[in-house]
Amino acid sequence: MEQKTATIIFQPSGRRGQVPVGITFVEASRLLGGDIEAPCGEHQVCGKCKVRVEDGRFEKYAIHSTPDNAGPIGPSEEKIMTVEEKLEGLRLGCTATVEGDLLLYVPESSRAGKQVVSKAAREIDIDLNPGVKHYVVKVEEPTLEDGMADFERVTRVLESHYGLSSLTIDIYALRTLSSALRSSDWEITVSVWMDKEMIRIRPGSNCSGYGFAFDIGTTTIAGYLCDLGTGNVVDTYSTMNPQVRYGEDVVSRISYHMGNPDGLARMSSDIISAVNGLIDEALEGKSIDKDSEVGQSESSIITAEDILEISFCSNTAMHHILLQLDPAPLGAIPFTPAIHGSINIKCRDLGLNVHPAANAFFLPSIAGYVGGDTIGVMLAETPQSSEKTQLIIDIGTNGELVLGNSEKLLCSSCATGPALEGAQIEFGMRAAPGAIERVKIDPDTADVDYKVIGRKAWRRYSKPEEMQTRGICGSGILDVVGELLLAGIVSKSGAFSKEAQASDRFRENPETGFKEFVLAWAPETSIGKDIVITQKDIRQIQMAKASIYTGSKLMMQHMGITHLDSIKVAGAFGTHIDKHLARVIGLIPDCSPETVSSVGNAAGDGCRAALLNRDMRKEADKLCRNVAYLELTLEENFQGELVAATQLPHMIDEFQHLDGK
Repeated sequence: MEQKTATIIFQPSGRRGQVPVGITFVEASRLLGGDIEAPCGEHQVCGKCKVRVEDGRFEKYAIHSTPDNAGPIGPSEEKIMTVEEKLEGLRLGCTATVEGDLLLYVPESSRAGKQVVSKAAREIDIDLNPGVKHYVVKVEEPTLEDGMADFERVTRVLESHYGLSSLTIDIYALRTLSSALRSSDWEITVSVWMDKEMIRIRPGSNCSGYGFAFDIGTTTIAGYLCDLGTGNVVDTYSTMNPQVRYGEDVVSRISYHMGNPDGLARMSSDIISAVNGLIDEALEGKSIDKDSEVGQSESSIITAEDILEISFCSNTAMHHILLQLDPAPLGAIPFTPAIHGSINIKCRDLGLNVHPAANAFFLPSIAGYVGGDTIGVMLAETPQSSEKTQLIIDIGTNGELVLGNSEKLLCSSCATGPALEGAQIEFGMRAAPGAIERVKIDPDTADVDYKVIGRKAWRRYSKPEEMQTRGICGSGILDVVGELLLAGIVSKSGAFSKEAQASDRFRENPETGFKEFVLAWAPETSIGKDIVITQKDIRQIQMAKASIYTGSKLMMQHMGITHLDSIKVAGAFGTHIDKHLARVIGLIPDCSPETVSSVGNAAGDGCRAALLNRDMRKEADKLCRNVAYLELTLEENFQGELVAATQLPHMIDEFQHLDGK
């Protein structure tokens, strides 16, 4: 029986097409690119996927859209949406279903805007020893007396001149070998992978070759195009991980896989498409200026055939989904991955648009929730080679911690949840234009000053309508909680204080009953309503910061450590947080200000090190075997410590270094 379909049109994007009747609006948006936010993974709890059903016949599109074509309002919608929202025709995209032709308008507050990704490559020392090296080979032309085959003729020279023995050749390289030799007076450049396999043959002495290092994050993907001959970063590229449409966190995505027969293949395809998109972006018109032998600058166009190796790092769930390894065991005790060690796969087997013989190297995974991205952090920050005790906190949708030095290393994972990245917050959003990223609150007047992404001027230097504020992202959320505490608007417990009630920014929402504090008034926003932080939002941040602090404290107790020589905060979120306010709210252990530093996207830096130095790959596997993993939830005092850490900055622990700065 043929499945019934309906025409769906998303505005203002203009996306339209036929979708199966019975699927949700969010699912339809995935099929057509309508781009509806669904940060809770369609668990019908966040209310961020509100979509308006337009009522009427639209001749231009030859459809008649009506609320009846969206199915009845369900219990979740009754609970989450206000009376006014329902009267406006708004529906929850995760529960309303397509029952007929529909024209859907996605409000700006529900759109997944273009995220601003801060994952620039740092200047780090990498000894250049790439997996792919180039060798110029000049062979004797065969004769009737010397009829040795082309491949054997080349391998004989490679062994005698460069000491490379027992080489094999990829079929794609073999197909080009004979023509390359005969078109260049029997001189070729051979690209060899790991001293084992010839993967590219070029006529003449052409030694250029490039590699890509990709950090596959739960929310963002960053790629670093590198010159394998010099080690230089040609450029950096980034995009949102398209899997955010299946939920903000890995648990939501594992659930999506378990609930949909083709879910794993679809999510894997999404990542591959995103990676190929970044590769295509890098190659579009990309040329490199190089010095020629006569001292003049020459321009060389980079093509897909020039990309000879790719390295990947990610958390364990992203690793499994990309490779279509069943991630279901990662979602249940004992959180067992399919493989720990590093993996090498031909890029063509993954569908990557690079040289068909190129290799993809995947950094190893330590545990179910500590993956190759943590290995990458250690390769970049080298705690395993230092006598000083380091605590490295990689803050993202999940939090990974590394503690120790050259004598012993311990790692763990803490469930920070997506609150620090804007999800589960009333007006939270990802770091996209219009998001509040910095906040200051006057302790005397409770007046709020803020800065949004995409605008240099702060609120106090702007007209209200110039701000076009849409919501608040992770760094802004942390600022708000710290500033509210310093201003006395919230107490140590996180509850709004009596002082807060004297401000005209404080109120109790008549619809939800939640106490809230206004950050931006409606005239300052692009969504036509006040942007607030609620008591519930503060609780979410308290739980997220408590997870990180508790993990750090339990690891220190486990190793018998009371002193830290340094605290390094990694990740894009870590790059933008205010280190003073992070200590004020108790996100990190008490320490002197100079102890704390941001190290940017250390995971991506480590992934780049693995691309450019083959010895780092051995180091990665060694770290995977030798780093001890601590399951925090099994620690006897975990629950008690977690509860104590929800206080600001802590219920019991003293923060002696907080001196106002």
